[in-house]
Parts: sequence; C-alpha cells; structure tokens
Amino acid sequence: MAEQDSISARISENCPPETQQILTAAWAHDVEKVKKLLDAPGKASCQDPKTGETPLHAAIRACGPPSEDDTPEDLEAAKNTVYELLLWGGIWNDVDDHNETPGCLAFRLGRPELYNLCVEAGVRAEMLFGLLDGRTKTEKWETTTSETYLRSKLTYDDGKLVDDDGNGVMMAWETDIMRQSVDALLPNRPSGKRVLNIGMGMGIIDSMFAEIRPARHHIIEAHPEVLEHLSAPDAKFGSSWEESGPEPGAFKVYEGKWQEICHQLLEEGQVYDAIYFDTFGEDYGQLRMFFTEFIPGLLDREGIFGFFNGLGADRKICYDVYTKVAEMHLADAGLDVDFKEIDVDMKELAEAGKGEWEGVKRRYWTLDSQFSPSFCQHDGLLTLC
Repeated sequence: MAEQDSISARISENCPPETQQILTAAWAHDVEKVKKLLDAPGKASCQDPKTGETPLHAAIRACGPPSEDDTPEDLEAAKNTVYELLLWGGIWNDVDDHNETPGCLAFRLGRPELYNLCVEAGVRAEMLFGLLDGRTKTEKWETTTSETYLRSKLTYDDGKLVDDDGNGVMMAWETDIMRQSVDALLPNRPSGKRVLNIGMGMGIIDSMFAEIRPARHHIIEAHPEVLEHLSAPDAKFGSSWEESGPEPGAFKVYEGKWQEICHQLLEEGQVYDAIYFDTFGEDYGQLRMFFTEFIPGLLDREGIFGFFNGLGADRKICYDVYTKVAEMHLADAGLDVDFKEIDVDMKELAEAGKGEWEGVKRRYWTLDSQFSPSFCQHDGLLTLC
C-alpha cells in the first residue's frame, strides 16, 4: 500500500477521538463495532479535519489494490462495512483532500465490487432527491444557470464557444461524438428526413444534418449572440439557408427557449424522424421534462431521439450514477433504453488549462468514453433502436 494510503497518513493527530474511533473501526472492517459507533445521525459521514477521510474512504482504502493475499472473507467484510456505512448515511460523493470520493478511490484501487456499491448508493440518493423536490440534483453545467447563460456574452474562438465566465458552451473536440450520434439517429444517413436540433451552439451537428439533405431541418436556439451570429451575411444557417429549403419553413431557426417553442411545434403538428438535444446551463430536470412531455408528440413512431450525455462527465462515478438515473427516468417515461459507448480521444483533454482546455475555465469532460443514448418510437412507445 502506498504511504499516502496508509492509516497513519489518513488519520491525523488532530482528529477528534470519536471520529478517529469510527475511522479505525471502518479501516479494520469491524462491522459490529461500526454498528455500535453509529449511534447518532451524521456519524457515518464524519471526516478527519485534515485529510477529509470519511469512514467510507477508510473502509475502501484499507483494501488496497487487489493482491494474491486477498481472501473472499476479507472482501466480504469490506463490502459489509461499506454497505453498513451507506445504510447509516455515509455520503457517496464526499471528497477527501485528494479530491477523491469513496467511489473514485475504489476505482483507482481496482475494487469494482466496492465501486458498484458507491454507484448504487449515488443512484438511490439522486432518485430520492428527485422525489423530494421534483428534480434530480444533477446539473450538466454546475457553474452557471440558464438565465445567467442567456444574459452572458459569448465568444467564438479557435474551435470553441465560451461564455464571459470562461465556461465552454460547445467545443470542437465534441465533433466525433456528434458524428457518431448522427449515425445513430439516422442509420445509413438517408436523405429526405425530418430533423430537429435543440441547442445550436457552434452548429457542429447541424452541419452534419445538412450534409444529409433533410426534407425538414428545424433548429431551436435561445442565446441572443448565437442568433446575432446567424444574421451575418455569410452565416451557414442564416436567411440564405432558410430560403434554400424545399418549401417555405422547411429550413428554419426558431428563436427562443425550447420550452416555449416545442409547444408551438406541437400545435403546428410538427413531427420529426430525428431529434437531438444539447442545451447549456440547464439542470437534468429540464432534459427529463423534454423526453417525458415533448418526445411522445414530436417524434415520429419510427423516429429516433438522442441527447449529448455530459451529465457529471468531470468525474467517472458521477457520470455512472447520472447515466443510471437517466436510464431509470427514461424507463419511467415508457422508454426502453441502452447506451452506445463512444471512445473519446483524451490526448488533448487530459489536463485542465492545456490543449483543448486552454482558455476554458472548467474541464467539463475527463472520461475516455461517452455513453450515447438513442431511442426510437413505435406504436406510441419509445424503445431502443
């Protein structure tokens, strides 16, 4: 075990005796002692004041990486300790002084059984939050809100679109993800399809849709500066593009919030073969509302819907938790769901402030793959396509 992961390094001299006692029992996987010590709310989530070590961290860290000395009994004791701590309110996403959650630690140490326990706890917690206040405590972009974003100044600069706080709204590195999303939304890329994209940004996926020569191509965009950019004489999706459609209104940018425009589209009787959703500054509850309230009316029975799955993508355990939460909510909405795993080239994405992240405040993606969802609708029910 590395020195930084030793018990002496993780329980500091200034740790209160009561906290030290719980951490030590968790480290030893002494389930019975842990149960006795957890006699009041909050004790399962106590932390060493210097290292941030929680009982969950201690129980997982004590296992170290897998070795030939491991026994089934040892692993079972560790799992039972982690389970008991979670049962008593251990927090799945508390971070220590190394910015690791218990799940991050389990993943780093190569302990999938313990990692999965943390993921399951995260899903339970997020689903409970959703029941209590009507939405899941998950935001694709934690540094801004929809209203703040719509008031912000945007800059198109060297393959990225950023707001005035330096948050990446859309970046060129996402191109391959979107290309594979188009392949899933429109298999074999047939022409003459009806397409709706919500959230234009840099126009990456809309450029791909345009190459397929759709019969109808509608875009919803709310940000004033993106819309102003479209008013330039040489704008790819400006007035000339709109006038080039096969009939009036076939190619159109709808200006405004999708929550309002989608009601308009439903009233007009618009139906689409492919719908893609990728907005900025909105919590997951808005995405959930879209696929429960609008997809059934806007998507053709043989159409396909997909969205940019970037929920919690700055930390693997958060991404795994929120992907499962989305899957469960999609099932609640009557959808059968699966996710296509798309490889992400991390060569220029590996370090904050460098490569693709130069000039961007927040490194919102840290994973080497994306679980990209797509669904199709048959006889009023959405199913995996």
